[in-house]
Amino acid sequence: MKKRSREAAAPDITPLIDVVFLLLIFFMVSTVFKKDEMALLLNLPKTEKGESVQKQDKTIYIELSKSEIAYNGKKITLESMEESLKSVTKKTIPIDLRIDKDVKYDRVVQLIAKLKKYELTNVSLITDE
Repeated sequence: MKKRSREAAAPDITPLIDVVFLLLIFFMVSTVFKKDEMALLLNLPKTEKGESVQKQDKTIYIELSKSEIAYNGKKITLESMEESLKSVTKKTIPIDLRIDKDVKYDRVVQLIAKLKKYELTNVSLITDE
């Protein structure tokens, strides 16, 4: 009798490679949609009725929490934010303020004073509906 040789069964990994590439493409494409995410987690005040503001390409986003401040999605200090505001050349640029509802009034006044100092008056206060 002839002895059979046993061949090792190797799994076909071609479909696995296809799935991995599809997942890679999916995650690469889906990360593009997270641009509007802000830097600070804020508890915004609620409003009953408000106007919808159209988003423009060149908008300055300022977020203010109890202890931190963010300028266009990056955490900074109040002093370095003043330097950023000083460099703004177009004075009519829209500014969206997202202020936590637990922030003390004094911090809000300081922020608005800095905006007023550099004649940036096109300000919108963002709330939750």
